[in-house]
Amino acid sequence: MLKNRKTIRIEWGDCDPAGIIFFPRYFSYFDACTHALLERAGCRQRDVQSEYGLLGFPLVDVRARFILPTRYDDDVVVESGVTKLGRTSFQVQHLLYKDDLLAVEAFETRVCVALIGENPGTMEARPIPPEFIKRLNGQKL
Repeated sequence: MLKNRKTIRIEWGDCDPAGIIFFPRYFSYFDACTHALLERAGCRQRDVQSEYGLLGFPLVDVRARFILPTRYDDDVVVESGVTKLGRTSFQVQHLLYKDDLLAVEAFETRVCVALIGENPGTMEARPIPPEFIKRLNGQKL
């Protein structure tokens, strides 16, 4: 499966008064890392919409295990990769490392969706395009 690595500097605005990262910020990082992974796979959001008529891959489930704290001015590395591919959904694992030690492990489940009808926000799951499955598996087209 395809993997992507992203280095992130923990900024002061990401932290609580004690200088430890406020936990929701991790989920923002992981969302950005998922989009970086999809872009690396050649599945950019604007292409998904214009070429395939899909809205995108919204998050439907997320969970995390916090192992080590990260603090202001730490440089961390997030390794992201698809661990499961289904017909309409996929799972992404994020491993956040601080000084080569695992600090956070998280999983996201995303669903491939398209808008239906004229009502804004009305969507339904759609099969992931076969070429996306190949790309997420690390295959070249």
